[in-house]
Amino acid sequence: MEKIKLDIVGLSSSHAQSGSFALVLGESNGKRRLPIIIGMFEAQAIAIEIEKISPNRPMTHDLFKSFAGNFNIKIKQILISDLKEGVFFARIICEDTEGKVVEIDSRPSDAIAIGIRFNADIYTNASVMEEAGIVVTDEFEEELDTMVVNDDEEEDAPIGSPEYLKNQSIDGLQKLLDQALSEEDYEKAAKIRDELNRRN
Repeated sequence: MEKIKLDIVGLSSSHAQSGSFALVLGESNGKRRLPIIIGMFEAQAIAIEIEKISPNRPMTHDLFKSFAGNFNIKIKQILISDLKEGVFFARIICEDTEGKVVEIDSRPSDAIAIGIRFNADIYTNASVMEEAGIVVTDEFEEELDTMVVNDDEEEDAPIGSPEYLKNQSIDGLQKLLDQALSEEDYEKAAKIRDELNRRN
């Protein structure tokens, strides 16, 4: 069965479902996009790995990476394997030290959150892309470029708004970042990290 390599091209809060996020995967060598609605916890797990934010305590997907690493299990690839009645299914393709390959059923969100921690490639079957893929226009591509890996719904609040962060000193931002990490508020931490990166 033909497989298509995918890249993560966007992650933002979903307007269709409150409390959910839209993860957009795109063909590595094509114009089609595969949008998948995922939960807040999984979106956060993907976002902090993309942003390279180190939580004070390991999250579930970090624990899986540590567990697999200690038993010399490698994650070879992530496969978005099927689409049934609007629900995506995935498999985590693993390999042990003896070369034995095992496929583990998973939700796509968990599979991708784990896969990016192992730098594993993401694929989907051609049939899934044909059924659920969207051919993007230039306008949609520009919209994707504005997608962020954190939830923007709270930006109206004074603390955490772009205006608030822009008015903080580097030291002030660092204190806010430390506080957000200690409170395990990774969405706020990602915003502060972005502002720090813009100034460097």
